[in-house]
Amino acid sequence: MSAPAPLLRRAVVEGLGTAALVAVVVGSGIQATELTRDVGVQLLANSFATVFGLGVLIALLGSVSGAHFNPAVSLAAWFTGRRTGDGLALRDVAVYVPAQVAGAIVGAVLADAMFGKPLVRFSTHDRFAGHLWLAEVVATAGLVWLVFGLARAGRAHLAPLLVASYIGAAYWFTSSTSFANPAVTIGRAFTDTFAGIAPTSVLPFVAAQLIGAAVGLGLVGVCFGRPAAVSEDEVVVPHGGQQSAAPARSAEESALT
Repeated sequence: MSAPAPLLRRAVVEGLGTAALVAVVVGSGIQATELTRDVGVQLLANSFATVFGLGVLIALLGSVSGAHFNPAVSLAAWFTGRRTGDGLALRDVAVYVPAQVAGAIVGAVLADAMFGKPLVRFSTHDRFAGHLWLAEVVATAGLVWLVFGLARAGRAHLAPLLVASYIGAAYWFTSSTSFANPAVTIGRAFTDTFAGIAPTSVLPFVAAQLIGAAVGLGLVGVCFGRPAAVSEDEVVVPHGGQQSAAPARSAEESALT
């Protein structure tokens, strides 16, 4: 088994990947609103761009960091492996999450800059409603169920296709358009455009997403039982990070992690 990437590199990759993802989400939203006034077409363009962008990013970066780009997934990876030692260490999560949040903010600012918008203008798009919070629970639960279910079923190599496809579908079957990601939610508060969310709406969304992650792990347990051994070729979300986490801890000194 090849040596895992140092924690610093994995964190940088998580930050870059999350920044690219938010730039795709926000940028495609801006482009869509400039090309058409039809809200349905705007959402279609936004969701298509997100599907393609997310699939590419997972395929490109999954073997380095696990391509989480999502604190809910990173926390779930730590939680599932905390007893067996094959998941992310808590130290890894403590570095991943700030990198993801910072990357999300940078991605939103970058998207605004590319379209000549104010670099930082907090969103006025209010998303404060119970049915939206329920939608975020459902969207995040489904995402975590899929990500960890694929790994348990030995099909983690399908994650670039299936995770991206799920997010594309969830754009349409959830009333919240499936943020399903605390870092992305925070980043989207920094842009007053189609994909934005008002800062006052962020905290309930994040809370709903964390609840959804717990529900998703429960669904994985119901469907697949206790975790089995992970094979070396399961390198994409989430077990790429999990697979490398245990060796990383034993090589901390040499890897400067």
